[in-house]
Amino acid sequence: MVKIRLKRMGAHKKPFYRVVVADSRTQRDGRFIEEIGIYDPMKEPPVISIDDEKAKKWLEQGAQPTDTVRDLLKKSGIVE
Repeated sequence: MVKIRLKRMGAHKKPFYRVVVADSRTQRDGRFIEEIGIYDPMKEPPVISIDDEKAKKWLEQGAQPTDTVRDLLKKSGIVE
C-alpha cells in the first residue's frame, strides 16, 4: 500500500518535514517514491508547501494520506 506521509529532517529539537509518497512497509525516514512538499512547524506561521498537482495525482492513484498529512492537505486547499 502506498502512503503519503511525513519524513522527519532537521537537527535535534528543530524538526522540519518532507511530505513524501512511500510504501507503507518502509521506515519513516527510509526510502520513498517521490517528494511532493515540505512542512516546517518551527516557523511562525508554520510553512506548508505542497505541490498540488503531484498530490492530486497520487491521491487519484489510490495513495492514502496519514492523518497529519490529510490535515496539511486540507489547510493547503488541495482536499476539501
